[in-house]
Amino acid sequence: MKGTAGQVMRVLRRSTALALAATAAWVTVRTADATHAQEAMQALSQDTALAISLLRSQLPAAPVPDAPTGWQRLVLAQSPALRASFGDAPAILQAAEPSSQPPTDPADEDLSEPPLPDTDIENTNVIPRTMVPSATQSYLRTGDIYIANRADKQPDVAALASAPVHITLSDGPQVLILHSHGSEAYTPSGSDTYEESDPYRTTDCNYNVVRVGEEMARVFREQGFEVLHDTTLYDYPSYNEAYDRSLAAAKRWLDQYPSIQVVLDVHRDALVAEDGTIYKAVSTEDREQAAQVMLVVGTDGTGKHPLWQENLTFAMRVQQQLLDDHETLARPMVLRASRYNQHLSVGSVLVEVGTHGNTLQEALLGARLFAQSTAKVLEGLK
Repeated sequence: MKGTAGQVMRVLRRSTALALAATAAWVTVRTADATHAQEAMQALSQDTALAISLLRSQLPAAPVPDAPTGWQRLVLAQSPALRASFGDAPAILQAAEPSSQPPTDPADEDLSEPPLPDTDIENTNVIPRTMVPSATQSYLRTGDIYIANRADKQPDVAALASAPVHITLSDGPQVLILHSHGSEAYTPSGSDTYEESDPYRTTDCNYNVVRVGEEMARVFREQGFEVLHDTTLYDYPSYNEAYDRSLAAAKRWLDQYPSIQVVLDVHRDALVAEDGTIYKAVSTEDREQAAQVMLVVGTDGTGKHPLWQENLTFAMRVQQQLLDDHETLARPMVLRASRYNQHLSVGSVLVEVGTHGNTLQEALLGARLFAQSTAKVLEGLK
């Protein structure tokens, strides 16, 4: 009986403590500043829209509601992949996986990127976000490097990060820059306007990612590297089979110039919520906004790719240099099942510069900073 009575008393004490805690929380909420609460709710509404969009893109088979309940909002808030922080500073959202991904490589069915909505730019809400990791549980991690693992792989990232990079730079072209999706463009701003071939795409290479690739090439050349920049639009007039066409081109370049050791396939990401809100990935660099950069590394989930771990080592070396030079310029890396043509060279990586919400000038600044940091890595390999 004494044992039973003790258990009852413990339950009563815990219940009382919970009730007091709940009462304190209720009083805090009721007495909170109304203006601050309204601002927080507006911010929560914006980030919840993005969270719902990300959930639907990552879990297409799951029923995701348009308006989450209070408990569902709480669940979203606890997700390290969807949580956002609020305050006077811009909200920081971890979104290592974009809402739309490049098609799979030629070993898979060649899928098209979902078309972006044709929006009225002047009336479109574009929200800046600095994409950073918010927790360690959802990532492969070594030191400062976070990798969103979207492949069925468990590499020893610590060992790979410290492994040697098997790249030997010699005379002749050393870097190849191309664009499987060269017509991808940015949000028009100021004098950077263009005629669209599709929403947020243009064949005018002064304003699409080909221009961003040329900015990278210019920086590499200034640092003493020989660069080939393939400006062909492999996604036009047909977006389908773009990777087939860029694969054939990359093979030709590598056959013609065996000195090429690094192949950069330069893209831009896309991130849009269900309500049409567009998000741009930004990093503040010397009081200017630069488009954040995301490295995507493919594996052998869709075909033979014995080089993928060596590619990952190279990409991590670049990622670490970016983190050393610019705290928030690099978004978390992404490891993918598809190859993205990266089986051709140990120095191959897909580079996403900003999103379609960024401006061209933000993308150009991000590209310059990326190329400067990558040049440091390559200099160390000479």
